Amino acid sequence: MITDKVFLEIFNNRIQAAVEEMANVVLRTGFTAFVKETGDFGTYLLSPEGETFGSPLDTGYNLSLGIPAVTAIKAIDQWQEGDIVICNDPYTTGGMVTHLPDIHLIKPYFHDGRIIAFGLCFVHSSDVGGKVPGSVSPSAYDIHMEGIRIAPVKLYEAGCMNEQVLRLLLDNSRIPEQNLGDLKALMAALNRGEQRLKELIGRYGAEQVEQGIENLLEYAELKARAIIQDIPDGSYDFWDYLEKGPGGYPIRLRCRMTITGTDIYLDFSGTDPQVRASFNIPTHNQQGHYMLVPALIRYFRTLDPAIPWNSGMVRMVRNYAPPASVLNPEPMAAVGARAATFIRVMDVITGALSQAQSSKVPAAGAGQACIVMMAMTDASDGKSKVGVIQPICGGSGARPMKDGIDGMDFAVGHLRNIPAETVEAEMPVLIERYGLRADSAGAGKFRGGSGIDLRVRILSPDTVMTARNMERMEFQPWGRLGGGVGKHGEAIFNEGRPDERNLGRIDELLLQPGDTVTFLSQGGGGYGDPYERDPAFVLNDVQKGLLSEDQASEQYGVVLNSNGKTIDEASTKLLRNGRSKNGEAFSFGEARTAFETVWTDKMQLAVNAALSSYPLALRDYLKRQTMAEAESRVAAGHPVSASAVPEIMEELRRGIGLR
Repeated sequence: MITDKVFLEIFNNRIQAAVEEMANVVLRTGFTAFVKETGDFGTYLLSPEGETFGSPLDTGYNLSLGIPAVTAIKAIDQWQEGDIVICNDPYTTGGMVTHLPDIHLIKPYFHDGRIIAFGLCFVHSSDVGGKVPGSVSPSAYDIHMEGIRIAPVKLYEAGCMNEQVLRLLLDNSRIPEQNLGDLKALMAALNRGEQRLKELIGRYGAEQVEQGIENLLEYAELKARAIIQDIPDGSYDFWDYLEKGPGGYPIRLRCRMTITGTDIYLDFSGTDPQVRASFNIPTHNQQGHYMLVPALIRYFRTLDPAIPWNSGMVRMVRNYAPPASVLNPEPMAAVGARAATFIRVMDVITGALSQAQSSKVPAAGAGQACIVMMAMTDASDGKSKVGVIQPICGGSGARPMKDGIDGMDFAVGHLRNIPAETVEAEMPVLIERYGLRADSAGAGKFRGGSGIDLRVRILSPDTVMTARNMERMEFQPWGRLGGGVGKHGEAIFNEGRPDERNLGRIDELLLQPGDTVTFLSQGGGGYGDPYERDPAFVLNDVQKGLLSEDQASEQYGVVLNSNGKTIDEASTKLLRNGRSKNGEAFSFGEARTAFETVWTDKMQLAVNAALSSYPLALRDYLKRQTMAEAESRVAAGHPVSASAVPEIMEELRRGIGLR
C-alpha cells in the first residue's frame, strides 16, 4: 500500500536519474555506431521478481516494460556478489531476449547477503555471426542461421571473468573488438547502477528501498488503470500485415482487444502460423510481453505524462498468442527480423484502440525501421568492416490535433539517425543525398509525417548490403477519419542511370564501386478530411518542398497562383466546394483493398482454422499452396467461399502425397 507519496515522488526521480545515468554510460563508451550513434541499447533496474521498476526515457531503447526476465534469473542456481550473467538466446530466456543480436547482461545487487534488485542491460550487436553480415536476414528459416546462441551463463563469477565464455562469443563474430568494447560499456553501466542503488540504501535503508520499488510498480498500475477506466468496455477487432512472407503472401497479425473495467485482454487468435522466415516473435505467451504492449504504454504515457515508466503499467494486460503462431513460435524458428513484426503489432493495437478512442489515437506511421548494414574490405587500409549505415524510418501518423512528425515514426522513436559524416568516416561510402521525401505524407486535415530520401554510393569492391525490416512497400500506412494513406516505400538501384531498377525488399545485395542505392521511406497516414486543412498550411508545405503544386490541388483542393507563392482563393473555394468529402474511419489504400476483396477476414480465419489440424511442418507450405489455388480459381471465374478452404487444403495434401 502506498503511504508516503512525497517519498515516492523523490524515489521515482532518483531511480529515473540512475537508469538515465546508466544509459549515458553506454552511449558515451560504446564502440559500435549502432550503440553510440543510433542508441539501440537498454539499461534497466529489475525487482528481485524480474519486473522493470526503472527504465530510461531519454536515452536508448525504451520498449522495456513487460520484459519477462524471471526465466533468465531462475536459470542461475546460485547468485553471488560480483556475478554477471550473459545471454542472447530467445528459447532459453523465456521471451526476455527476442533475437540473437541483443546481447544481455544481468547483475544482482546485494545488501546484507540478499538480492535487493537486478541490473539488466543489452546492446544490439552489429554482428553475432550467422549467414549474413549483421546476422539478420529475412530469409533465414531457422535460428541456427542467425548466429551464436548463448543460454544464461556467468560471464563473471564472484568477480572473476570466465574467459572461455567471452572467447566463445567473440570468436563467432565478424567484429570481435567492437563487441568487446560494447560489453565493457554494459558492464560499466551495471556497476554504475549498483553504485547508485547502494547510495539509496545508505540514505533510506534497505527496507524503505524495497518498499519503494514495490510502491513504484503499484503506483504505475493504479494510474494506468485510471486511464483504462475511461475506455468504453467492449471488444475491438483489427488486423494488419507484413507484406511478403514465404511464397510472397502477406503475414496477417490479428487482435481482438477487450476492455473490461480496468483490465485489457489482447487475443491474437487469427494471427497467421509461424513462418519459414525470420519474422517470428518468441514471446512464449508471456503476459504483458514487451513486444506486444508498446502501443498501450505509449497511450498511457501520452494521456498521463507523470505516470512512472515501469512494468506496473502492464500488470493489468493479459494476452493470448496461439502456439506455433508468428507471435508465439515453436523452437527453433528464425526470429532475426522480429522488429518488423512488433512494429506492425503496434499498428494493430493502435487500430483497435482507435475504435474505442477515436479522438485520441493517431493514424498509422511509416511502419518500418529498416536497418541498412554493409560489410566489405576497405581498399584504403585492407581491413574488413561491418557497420550500420542508417536506421531508415519514415513519417509518423497524423495526430487528432497535429501533423505527424517528419522522418520519424512513433513506433521507433528511440532510434537516432547516424550523421552522414560519421558514416563516411567509418565506412567507405558516400552519402549523396539525405533529406525528406516530397509528396510522401498522407493527406488530411492534419497530414502525416514525410518519409526519408537517402542515397548511398559504394566506394569499395564487393560490398555486401543487407537491409532488414523493409515493410509498407505495397500496403500503405493507413489514414483515419477521412485522412489519406501515406506513400509506400521504395528502394532503387542506380537511380537515374540506364541500369536503374526497383529493388523491392533487400535481403543480401552485392554492390561494386560507383553503384548507388536510393531508399525512399514511407510517409505517415493522414487524419481528417484533407479539404478541411488550412490552405496556409498547404502553401507552407509547398514552399518547403514537401508537397508539389499538383498534389496540393489534387489532394487538398488548394490552387496556387502562377508565382507559386500565394493561394488562388477563388479557384480553391470552387475546387473544394465541388468535391465530395471523405469520412471513412480507415483508409487502407488500393493494394490492401484489392487483396482483401478475395482474402476477407472470414476467408483468412478459415485458412488458419484448417491449418491447425495439420502438423506444424506442413502449415507454412499448405498455407501458400492453398492461397495460390484459391486465387487461381477466382481468376478463372470460380469464387471460393470460406467453407471450401478445408477441402482445397486436403486436396493439396493428398495430391502431393503428404502424410
